[in-house]
Amino acid sequence: MTAKAARRWLHLVVGGALLMPYFLFVGTVVLALLGVPDFFTDPPALVLTFALALPLVAVTALVPAARPPAVALARGLTGAAPDALADGPARGRVDRSRTACWYVLHLGLGGVVAGATLAVPPFAVLLALPVVRPGPRSPYTLPTAGPALYLTPIAGLALLAALAGVAAGAGAVLARAAPVLLGPSPRERLERAERRAAELAVRNRLAREVHDSVGHALSAIALQATAARRLLDGPAGGGRAFAGEALSAIEETARRTVGELDAVLGVLRESGPDPGTAAPGLAEGLPALLDRTRAAGCRVTVRGAPLPGVLPPPLDREAYRIVQEGLANALKHAPGAPVLLRLERTASRLSVRLAQPLPPAPPGPSDGGGRGLAGVAERARLLGGSAMAGPCEGDWVLEVTLPTGAAPVPRTGEETR
Repeated sequence: MTAKAARRWLHLVVGGALLMPYFLFVGTVVLALLGVPDFFTDPPALVLTFALALPLVAVTALVPAARPPAVALARGLTGAAPDALADGPARGRVDRSRTACWYVLHLGLGGVVAGATLAVPPFAVLLALPVVRPGPRSPYTLPTAGPALYLTPIAGLALLAALAGVAAGAGAVLARAAPVLLGPSPRERLERAERRAAELAVRNRLAREVHDSVGHALSAIALQATAARRLLDGPAGGGRAFAGEALSAIEETARRTVGELDAVLGVLRESGPDPGTAAPGLAEGLPALLDRTRAAGCRVTVRGAPLPGVLPPPLDREAYRIVQEGLANALKHAPGAPVLLRLERTASRLSVRLAQPLPPAPPGPSDGGGRGLAGVAERARLLGGSAMAGPCEGDWVLEVTLPTGAAPVPRTGEETR
């Protein structure tokens, strides 16, 4: 016998044990009114007691709280998949009816199998061992001589095999019926899917925040540290002064990134604010972002920067992250090439466009550029916008369009360093 069959057999025996209170109540109260002295030794009364106990089982199983223990037993003993069974009490009439049907099936089959499990093995032992014979008052009459005496052991083994087959069949019926009768309703499946989607959205957002903030900071720190080391190894003078500026930029970048990382980790501990609130707005954080990027050796030209306080906060923060990721890709793949950042705002949309001369090997999934660009696309899609990245007229271009309903922003002059 396999472990699965043994678990199912145990589940059926548990069902028989749960049936006993109903069985005894019906036998002692209802059948006593019919004048049956001992329903255990009267086969018709025994069958009638069993038949009358099942409707009582169905009535008590209509209670909403009856489903969780049934699901716990079914999940542990029948081996049903976790997602195949419902969670929590039955809420609707259909769910309660299905739970009642499960209890009737479980306790009904369990009562038959449990009763056979108690009665068949002792009788099989009497048949299988010719030296063991019932006493004179036993209800069993067994052969004591002749050819039938040698056939009784085979009959005993056949009874045990039949019991195992019945238990296996009844267990298979329960295993097939469990997802049907204890499975989640369409409304519960929808709620479960919505919860799963919300969890995945939070995880994806945390991944984007960590990648965009920490990834950009590490790229900038690596380039600034490399430049500072080379300058410190060179002649003294202006090189050492620039190295000092680079080290100051490293310090500021690291300090700011530690704060953003702490906010994201606070969300993982379920004790912090939304990770998106850790990012500054585009108008607030763009000057410092440009300073850190330029300190790392990347020449950035900005056109059309939006004025402070005119973008909705979520759009402002997401636009900052998009620009941050675009500049991080520029630092990673072509740190010495100039970058043109264009920000345009109309009555209905905000456009972000970063263009850089096409490097020998454009950024892609093979060298780590694909994950950040995928995060940019996710941010744009969540806001109802679009994103495009790829070669265009000799440049590597990242272009993002985000919808907005605020008033248009006047464009400022060109800012170059």
